[in-house]
Amino acid sequence: MAIPVLILGESGSGKSTSMRNFEPDEISIFNVASKPLPFKKKLPKMNRANYMSIEKALSKPNKKAYVIDDSQYLMAFEMFDRAKETGYNKFTDIALDFKNLITFITTAVPDDVIVYFLHHIETTDTGKIKAKTSGKMIDNQLTLEGLFSIVLLCKTDGTEHKFITQSDGYTTCKSPMDMFPLEIDNDLKQVDKAIREYYELNGVENKKENESEEC
Repeated sequence: MAIPVLILGESGSGKSTSMRNFEPDEISIFNVASKPLPFKKKLPKMNRANYMSIEKALSKPNKKAYVIDDSQYLMAFEMFDRAKETGYNKFTDIALDFKNLITFITTAVPDDVIVYFLHHIETTDTGKIKAKTSGKMIDNQLTLEGLFSIVLLCKTDGTEHKFITQSDGYTTCKSPMDMFPLEIDNDLKQVDKAIREYYELNGVENKKENESEEC
C-alpha cells in the first residue's frame, strides 16, 4: 500500500518550493496546471497531467516519491469540461474520480512509494481552513482530508515558510503521533525521510527479499 500525503496551502505559501531539495533521480512531478517550478533546479515533470496519465505512470513507478502539483485542478478542470451538463450526477462523478485516484494509490502502487498531493485551501463560513474542492456539492460527496492519514499545512509570514503538522481546531492538519513536531521547515524531502523512517519504508524491499528466500 503506497502512502498518499496531502499538502495544503494558499498560493505562494511554499507548496511547490518545498520540493527544492529533492534530486532529479528521487522524485517525479505530475504538473496538472503546467506551471514552471519556483526554483532553478530541473526536476522531472509531466505537464498537463490527468487521472489517466497519473495512474499509468504510477502503475509502473520508477521513483519512490511523486508529487501531484496543484491537485485541486484535477477536479476543477473536470468541472470546466462538464460545465454545460445539468443535474447532480457530475458532482458525484467528479468526487468519485478523485477518490478513485487515492484508492488506486493505496491499493495498486508499491508499498515504498509516497505520493504527495499539493493542494490549495479555502476557508469555510465557520472560519475553518480546509482543502479546496469545486464547490459544496462535491463537499457533500467527499470529505477530502478523510482519505489521508497525513495532512500538512504550508504557512508563511513573508519571511519564513513552514509546515504545520497538527490541527489547532481551525485547520484540518493531522499526522501520526510522534512523527513530526508541531511545526517543521517546509522541506518536503525531510518530510519524506521522516515518513519513511516512521513506517520503516526503507526496509520494504529487503523484507520482501527475505520473505522470498524463506519460502
